Amino acid sequence: MSADPASTSPSNAAASAGTDKPPQTEEEIATAAERQSSVRVLRKVAPYLWPKDMPWVRKRVVWAMIALVVSKLVTVATPFFYRDAVDALAGEGAPMLALGAISLTVAYGMVRLMGVGFQQLRDAIFARVAQRALRMLALETFNHIHRLSMRYHITRKTGGLSRIIERGVKGVEFLLRFLLFSIGPLILELLLVGIILTVLFDVTYLLVVAVTIAIYVWFTFAVTEWRVKLRRQMNDQDTDANQKAIDSLLNYETVKYFGAEQREAARYDSAMAGYEEAAIKTNYSLAFLNFGQSLVITAGLVGVMVMAAIGVQNGTLTVGDFVMVNAYMIQITVPLNFLGTVYREIRQALVDMGQMFDLLEQPPEIEDKPDAKPLDVTGGRIALKDVKFGYNPDREILKGVSIVAEPGEMVAIVGSTGSGKSTIGRLLFRFYDVQAGNLSIDGQDVRDVTQHSLHRQIGVVPQDTVLFNDTIGYNIGYGRDGATQEEIEAAARAAQIHDFIKALPEGYDTAVGERGLKLSGGEKQRVGIARTLLKDPPILLLDEATSALDSETEQEIQDALRQAGKGRTVVTIAHRLSTIAEADRIVVLEKGVVVEQGTHEALLARDGRYAQLWFRQQSEE
Repeated sequence: MSADPASTSPSNAAASAGTDKPPQTEEEIATAAERQSSVRVLRKVAPYLWPKDMPWVRKRVVWAMIALVVSKLVTVATPFFYRDAVDALAGEGAPMLALGAISLTVAYGMVRLMGVGFQQLRDAIFARVAQRALRMLALETFNHIHRLSMRYHITRKTGGLSRIIERGVKGVEFLLRFLLFSIGPLILELLLVGIILTVLFDVTYLLVVAVTIAIYVWFTFAVTEWRVKLRRQMNDQDTDANQKAIDSLLNYETVKYFGAEQREAARYDSAMAGYEEAAIKTNYSLAFLNFGQSLVITAGLVGVMVMAAIGVQNGTLTVGDFVMVNAYMIQITVPLNFLGTVYREIRQALVDMGQMFDLLEQPPEIEDKPDAKPLDVTGGRIALKDVKFGYNPDREILKGVSIVAEPGEMVAIVGSTGSGKSTIGRLLFRFYDVQAGNLSIDGQDVRDVTQHSLHRQIGVVPQDTVLFNDTIGYNIGYGRDGATQEEIEAAARAAQIHDFIKALPEGYDTAVGERGLKLSGGEKQRVGIARTLLKDPPILLLDEATSALDSETEQEIQDALRQAGKGRTVVTIAHRLSTIAEADRIVVLEKGVVVEQGTHEALLARDGRYAQLWFRQQSEE
């Protein structure tokens, strides 16, 4: 294949000039990369089959392999009984066992049954190994996704991610089953059949069978390579369609608000049209593959059978030999018929697993230091010193912010939209690391402590509480693992939602629906507040915690939060200034800079930025 100059990089050209090799095309580069990826995947899967710390797994693998070899030996020996039974009925040849036709027929059936029995025994022995590997890989992937940074999760596509995990785990199962129990046994069986044909008949039989298999394998792999590309296109279209469907369903309310059902249906149908086109091409290519395979196998089968028929006519072979040759040819064609499917699925499994391992190799942006220690909260003093941060390098959000919240103090952070209020909350919880300056709790830099201990010491009530698709009791109890029903109800009372829950027909067992959609915004927020109160942390972070509540409920919740904040350090991020008028200190942010701080009265008396925001909101209300 000649290289396309447009697709050859200068570095490739220079490298090829030094080695006298033709420049590589993009397709060849992609193929080489895919081959390397496949080798990487096999290396990563191998430890799950032969773990050093689990001898029982290795024993099961060994016994499964023994059962596999025995089943193949029995399968290859089966046609001998068939041959002798036919010869006994035809009055020809000498059976290998002194048995009559009926006994040989029964023995033939028993041997066939033994072959199947050892195959099933092999699967039963290996099942626990395969399922353990699946479980460990799935758990590792699940844990890794939770370790990935906030930046990754806000840019990910949930539908596409779930498809990658689903196909990757299924790919592992397929690879373990078919690579070990289809390709390996097929090679063993072909070798044994080749030896038998050579010893009992003639090397010509072996040559015909070998040429047939070689042509068959070449044709199968060549067509399957083409089909893998088509299948990859189909999977991409499937992922795209699935992503659009999930994205639309997650935004159900928005779709309704804008009457965009037809628009969403058109987007989904467009993605499905691409899938349909790719699927049709895949089906056409499958028909071509199946017919080509049948043509090659039939030609080989007929060739061998003609040779055997000539042998019978010449008297050098018996009718039983003719039948045995036919049995062996059919015996090897059955697994060969699935070779294209197995090869394609193995290739696809390697691709799917490669995507999953790419995900596993995605490094977490925020990691604990090797010597990180648990956070020791003695008072709860929070200090930001000259903190600078930006989500993108070319856009700085915080520009040297310094704020101190003393133990037991309530500090409110206010400012216009985009000033960096919520960013401070994310840095405190260490969803991101500061890029300059430092953020400490009781003198301990949050980058020097373990994330688990940091998260355990901070309770967060976000602006938009998202609930699990479970019961109200489960969602409140999520605040502390192992909480009793009495503790859950006490937290609900403190969040002013207990009476509402008890009035429901199913009480605390009421399901809240996907993302809590069966509850109103205020009800969801109160469940979120109850959940955080149950956690009972020494530091509270309230990020617009009462923004979804009406004025009366807001006042009740403010009283509950004020009560809950006693003895704790509370950082409140607020837009509605009336909710933080009683704060010990109010910090005013503008464009990532602290422009004012002080008490409510002192800031009003200063008649600065806070006073402007306060009087504007008062006039609007």
